[in-house]
Amino acid sequence: MVRFGAVDKSNTMTLDAAMNFFQEAAISHAENLGVGREAMARTNQVWLLSRMSVAVDRRPEFGETVTVRTWPRGGEKLFALRDYDIRDANDVPAVRARSCWIIIDMEKRRPMRPQSIMDTMPKNEGMDSLSAAAALEQRPSLLKALERRALYSYVDYNGHVNNVSYIRWIEDAVEPALLEQAKQMRLDINFINEVLPGELTTVWAAQIEESGGSAFAFEGRKPEGQPAFRAELRLYSHL
Repeated sequence: MVRFGAVDKSNTMTLDAAMNFFQEAAISHAENLGVGREAMARTNQVWLLSRMSVAVDRRPEFGETVTVRTWPRGGEKLFALRDYDIRDANDVPAVRARSCWIIIDMEKRRPMRPQSIMDTMPKNEGMDSLSAAAALEQRPSLLKALERRALYSYVDYNGHVNNVSYIRWIEDAVEPALLEQAKQMRLDINFINEVLPGELTTVWAAQIEESGGSAFAFEGRKPEGQPAFRAELRLYSHL
């Protein structure tokens, strides 16, 4: 059920709430497949989210009963792919997503090829929620939108800012009325460098062209100028 904390003034699900549903589903499913946090830790490995694309076709309403699904979609070079959707009571997808994960060797602090793990899991061929998770390039002419320090509530078990926190920062950089009035959304985000507790991130933003809607590009930068994340958000006020 879509609860009160998952909606905004429009009485419909927020983007960060959808991302939180997907995060919890992915963690739970990885545990069921035997590749969850504890199993990976025994071999000094950890999953890190690298890219995610989310298409909101319709925003579920407060009190609506929904089903959150996730499934692995095989590997692609260094990425392990995972798809998601949120389906309504009529089994129609309202929100669809694809994520790209990397496996990090914690001793060497470097990515590993995921095939040895992905070969043990179903590939679910033909079950594409989205066709790809976009790779985003740096955009010029961004303007400073806001600053966020990595305080307690932003940091997760892995000791860095959680991916859902970045989504909230992006939402905070947009005019609230645009988010409240949006009927459909598309978010593409690349997680580039982790933000550690206490670090300051400056979020830069600019409006970009989009036919039939409003669109924005974002880049979160660390004090040294390193990009922490890049994202593009598209909002449409009509279904």
